[in-house]
Amino acid sequence: MLAFTRTFPDVTARSYGSVATIDAGGCAVSVLELRQVVKHFGAIHALSGVDLSINAGEVLGLMGDNGAGKSTLVKVMAGNFPPTSGEVLIDGKAQHFAKPVEARERGIEVVYQDLALCNNLSAAANVFLGREIKKGIGPFRWLDHGAMARRAGALFSELKSETRPLDLVKQMSGGQRQAVAIARTRLSKAKVVLMDEPTAAISVRQVAEVLDLIRRLRGSGMAVILISHRMPDVFDVCDRVAVMRRGRKVADKRLTTTSPEEITGLITGAIHVA
Repeated sequence: MLAFTRTFPDVTARSYGSVATIDAGGCAVSVLELRQVVKHFGAIHALSGVDLSINAGEVLGLMGDNGAGKSTLVKVMAGNFPPTSGEVLIDGKAQHFAKPVEARERGIEVVYQDLALCNNLSAAANVFLGREIKKGIGPFRWLDHGAMARRAGALFSELKSETRPLDLVKQMSGGQRQAVAIARTRLSKAKVVLMDEPTAAISVRQVAEVLDLIRRLRGSGMAVILISHRMPDVFDVCDRVAVMRRGRKVADKRLTTTSPEEITGLITGAIHVA
């Protein structure tokens, strides 16, 4: 067994032209921060004192073996679970989410592994699902399909995706489906996007498309947390990687100061951090 006693360096996000929140002391405030987050399910301690932060225009990889606590951590950030103790802060202000819609209203969006898309609807209809644009006169209202198609098309253009607004989702590739799910986060002007295994079970070409989409989100100033088991993807697109093990965060490292071998050792427990 190898023992790691080094102190991890402070991490600062790259600047992509986004405006950071500044506190009273003149320091940049993380767009999302977790402080000593604990989550218990009865006698099961799913999370134990997790600290995590991410800045605007930064991509953070979140890695760990099955059962490490990644999914629970994401659900706390997304408002599915309230923490047993600890704080979730957005732009330096403590938040208390009773349900996911409250987290979304405060700028946290989730792209789940199954994408939560309706196969029988068009790309535009999926982008606006639950947030449809309507028009009408007086009490008479109906869906404005034209406006939704135009806005969805503009979002796909911003993402440089070949996805077309009127195409049915069931006819799309994995990369195009990801573009639809990501466009939905752009519609709400999210501050943080949590992406759960976005490159699982898709082709090499589609993986490249999804990683390009993540880069474009970062370039627009959005913070992205990438939950993934795919080491090449994390090292390709992320600025930092946080490693979870048995409900604890055991490492938070810039990609320029680590290697796939070290991260693998941290995930498996072959490398211990004091």
